[in-house]
Amino acid sequence: MILDPYDIVVVGSGPAGHKAAIQGAKAGRGVVIVEEERGVGGACVHQGTIPSKTLRETAIAFSQFRRRTGNLFELAVPEDLQVRSLMVRLVEVISAHETFMADQLRRNGVLLLHGRARFVGTRELVVRSVDGKEQGLSGDLVVIATGSRPRLPKDVPVDHEHILDSDSLLSLIYLPRSLTVLGAGIIACEYASIFLSLGVKVTMIDKGPRPISFLDPELTTRFVALFEQAGGRFIPDTVVESVEWDGVGKVVTTLRGGASIVSDKVVSALGRVANVERLDLGRTGLATNAQGFIPVDAEYRTVVPGISAVGDVIGPPSLASTGMDQGRRAVCYALGLDPGGPTEFVPLGVYTIPEMSSVGLTEAEAVDRFGAAIVGRAQFHELARGQISAAQDGLLKIVADPKGRLVGVQILGDGATELIHVGQMALIGRLDVRAFVENAFNFPTYAEGYRVAALDALAQDKSKPARHPV
Repeated sequence: MILDPYDIVVVGSGPAGHKAAIQGAKAGRGVVIVEEERGVGGACVHQGTIPSKTLRETAIAFSQFRRRTGNLFELAVPEDLQVRSLMVRLVEVISAHETFMADQLRRNGVLLLHGRARFVGTRELVVRSVDGKEQGLSGDLVVIATGSRPRLPKDVPVDHEHILDSDSLLSLIYLPRSLTVLGAGIIACEYASIFLSLGVKVTMIDKGPRPISFLDPELTTRFVALFEQAGGRFIPDTVVESVEWDGVGKVVTTLRGGASIVSDKVVSALGRVANVERLDLGRTGLATNAQGFIPVDAEYRTVVPGISAVGDVIGPPSLASTGMDQGRRAVCYALGLDPGGPTEFVPLGVYTIPEMSSVGLTEAEAVDRFGAAIVGRAQFHELARGQISAAQDGLLKIVADPKGRLVGVQILGDGATELIHVGQMALIGRLDVRAFVENAFNFPTYAEGYRVAALDALAQDKSKPARHPV
């Protein structure tokens, strides 16, 4: 078979692959991107980020209405309300985003091929289209960005009707009255808080002591408190022994020790696995690790020269934003281009209700690195905007080294994933916390929290190092 040569071949058009292709094209290289599905954007557009955040917008509207009006109005979600009807404008949003991504590829001269790719050599692939035709490709650089799918544990019999995974959860026809969420990672916490805000009785179970273990414990502890205050239940340090549909209308989740949770539906959100089975990686000499992901180095290179991997196929945190940055950086590294600032300045956003976001070092990490840290906090109840929006439970936390230079920001509360970018830019600019005191913020805004937190940090006794958070 004749192989059409390209400078860069990207497999997968999700956030990571899309940005890798755009970066290659902007560097003047000939780029082809291969996508198995009919559209572009991968699971992010069709099963994950876009649909879930669309549903979340409705949940937030319900939550904010209740919070801001108190007992003035009674608001309840009808039991027979279809889940699809809560995902307002979903079709329009997906179509618009998919069109934008495809247009961006076209504008940059990236060739888009639809079909299933598999390796036939080290950097040689065959793409099979839906009509059975095959086309050969070769690249000086191949970027694998095929994404992931929900992990299905053997002891959780997912049937996509009563026991669901994080993809099929959005295919529910009606809102359940009760939902058990297995796991406490990003996806689990997002869906648990979304359905709780829609009036569903939610129980979240995890084998670990706290949700989203890589986040600052101060944020996750407060998230759990707010989750339970809103009527949810979090069961930590617990192993699930079995999950069974009773054949009538309930699902029974049995815990180690004999206790059980009965709910209308169960969703398994116990991690994700890389989509690599159809790639025929053995033809390249590549193999996945024990967790099923493709190992890469700090520059996203695999052990095979000329092959990089980015996004969900290399493992957590499996966020669209990090995948985009990885795709861009991988191509920059491969082409010898400057990728920009360090990856520690890439923010993490968790779209729970309320949101959580982090950039730079946590308090514990700063203490480990510098021996001490200066920490300042702004509680949202101290901010006029927090009082006006009835969002007094939020927290903005800044972390500085012993000399007062900002090294990290963590936020929980309304708008956290937007607000974090102020801290991100301050980190990139290597600013001192005093910069937040010496400059003005619009009033009333959540951004004022940076000033309040900075004043709190400057008031701390620098001779007393911060201790590790509990």
